[in-house]
Amino acid sequence: MAGEIPDLHAQERTGTGKGAARAARREGMVPGIVFGGDTDPLPINIPFNVLFKRLKQGRFKSTLFNLKVEGHEDVRVICRDVQRDVVKDLPTHLDLMRLRRTTKINLFINVDFQNEEDCPAIRKGGVLTTIRSEVELIVTAGDIPETLVVDLSKLENIGDTITFSDIDLPEGAKPVISDRDFVICNVSAPSALKSDTDEDEDEVAADEVPTTDAAEGEEGSDES
Repeated sequence: MAGEIPDLHAQERTGTGKGAARAARREGMVPGIVFGGDTDPLPINIPFNVLFKRLKQGRFKSTLFNLKVEGHEDVRVICRDVQRDVVKDLPTHLDLMRLRRTTKINLFINVDFQNEEDCPAIRKGGVLTTIRSEVELIVTAGDIPETLVVDLSKLENIGDTITFSDIDLPEGAKPVISDRDFVICNVSAPSALKSDTDEDEDEVAADEVPTTDAAEGEEGSDES
């Protein structure tokens, strides 16, 4: 089941139409509409500062919210559109869609890296590098996984990786990107070890370069 779904607080808007929307904006609110499900559309207002902060956090349209409006039951919603001012690029209206438990939606699910202390590759001195801390999945609204679990104890050697195909997906979930197997994390060599390796390679390369005397000797032998 889903983990903690963030709340989104709104007020019911008593008036409708352009006049009521303009009045809401003058009061520092962003008008919106909640639609879908088996009930009538609900006009709402959301404080501008609250919505603006959410938008700055990113992925607003792919986040599931628990909408709380006084006088109404809480309902799960997802944003379907945010209209913006063409000049200032600030939000002026938003559309929220109610979700049934069977509705399929795209959501970013966090990756939980477990058993780091039991990872053989890390015990050998390797360093865990996280490539993706979350993955976008197509999930059912009524059965959203809290996290995707990655078992790091499977990584035996430095240089080993875990890809998306190594993760056991919850029932009913599938990746948005299905045509490639991307890397979730890997265990790399420590930076100090990398530096030593690079220096050794430089020394080997330097040994392979002939000295000036040797080069001159070779040129002299060609002339004779």
